[in-house]
Amino acid sequence: MAGIGFELKKLFHRKGLVAMVRAYGYAGVICTGPMLLGILLQFGVLAVSGWWHVPRADQNLLVCMITYTLLASLVLTSFLSMPVTRFLADMLFEHHEETILPSFWGSTTLMLAVGAVLYAVFLLFSDATLMQGLLCLWLFLEMIVNWNAMSYLTAIKDYQGIMWSFVAAVVVAFLSACAMMALGLPQVESLLAAVAFGYGVMMVWDVVLLHRYFPQSSESPWTFLAWLDRFLPLALTGLLTTLGLFSHLVITWCGPLGVHVKGLFYGAPYYDVSALLAFLTILITTVNFVVSVEVNFYPKYRAYYALLNDGGTVKDIVVAEREMLAVLNRELYYTALKQLFVTAAVISLEKMVLGVLPLGFNDGMHGYFRVLCVGYALYAVGNTVLMILLYFTDYFGAVCCAAIFAGSATVLTVISQFVPVTLMGFGFLLGASAFLLAAVVRLAVFTDNLPYRVLGVQPIVATEKRGWFTKLGEALDEFGERLHGTFGRKES
Repeated sequence: MAGIGFELKKLFHRKGLVAMVRAYGYAGVICTGPMLLGILLQFGVLAVSGWWHVPRADQNLLVCMITYTLLASLVLTSFLSMPVTRFLADMLFEHHEETILPSFWGSTTLMLAVGAVLYAVFLLFSDATLMQGLLCLWLFLEMIVNWNAMSYLTAIKDYQGIMWSFVAAVVVAFLSACAMMALGLPQVESLLAAVAFGYGVMMVWDVVLLHRYFPQSSESPWTFLAWLDRFLPLALTGLLTTLGLFSHLVITWCGPLGVHVKGLFYGAPYYDVSALLAFLTILITTVNFVVSVEVNFYPKYRAYYALLNDGGTVKDIVVAEREMLAVLNRELYYTALKQLFVTAAVISLEKMVLGVLPLGFNDGMHGYFRVLCVGYALYAVGNTVLMILLYFTDYFGAVCCAAIFAGSATVLTVISQFVPVTLMGFGFLLGASAFLLAAVVRLAVFTDNLPYRVLGVQPIVATEKRGWFTKLGEALDEFGERLHGTFGRKES
């Protein structure tokens, strides 16, 4: 993410309101693009469904299919997301750009193969029609490519290209949905296909950007798997954080608010819509992390580690550490304060604003929305602190915090299913509170004796970890060489 910080710093140095809005817009799309696109397409689907009077049962089925596909792809890709990002950062630092594009296709292929089998099995037993199942599977595979591409796009400075891919996806999805509905095609299938078209445009555009900026080479596409063994806590941190973020939705589908839509598709419309809107309120923190913490904190962080690596004096290192931690504390404070103001403003105005929107908000939904706004705000600040732990390579502390979040949010949400429905959402709120508390305490303990953490606990002798994933990469390389040799002999 440091590469984004460098470029955004240039944008934020430009004067004027337009330049400021532009910089925030770029940061928002880059950091939250596919997720924001998913939310916009969800509401777009509901809007188009309302215009063409799609039956409520079909609307619920459509929303369930898109939601299931979105969450399934997120959970699957979350395991590789952080290790792949670490691999990308290491390769850029070592000027091995030729390994980046092969690793993208290797990681994408691996996730597509595993995901296609798992999600196809679910769809076979989901009671979806053949066409609905194929469209869901197509959308699922597109999302995997998009999520993975976003990890690599952090290194690309073509913000306009990324922005236009996002805009094109929304426009294509909306126009294709309207066109197919006007032609009288099957409604559920038409809207599913429109969403798939939108994500497809974004996928193709992003892949073209990757090919434009990174060289093609014959390097092994499986080298990144060794990073999974070296940084397995990163993979677990990404997976556990994602599970903690979305488990309360799945559990609520099976609780008293849950509605059986069709086959294996369940939903909780009152809770889901509230959660979807509440999630939007944390975009300010997601963007602020890149804009504020990255741009202002990273230079101090880099200066401190440069002194440690290049033999700086003790006095200079101590001064640099104080400056770095002072900037860090200030930026975290401002990040939390901004999120507090946004959450307070949204809660104050939500009754008036949401009452105008045609979403059918009732008193219960207003209550869920307010509770979830607070819960997501706590999660957003806690996740920012978690990212700082990763900056300091405190992988053990990060995975422990993520485990606390996933475990507490899941268990407390299960318990909340046995209390009055008016208290729904408090399980996630309490889980997010535990997450924030654990992350803040861990960061304070870790930075309290930072020189020892950075230098004293490092191994004296460097060792290479060769685990299951490294052996898998070697096996895939051998299989590829045999396959290439077989085809080479046939051609000759």
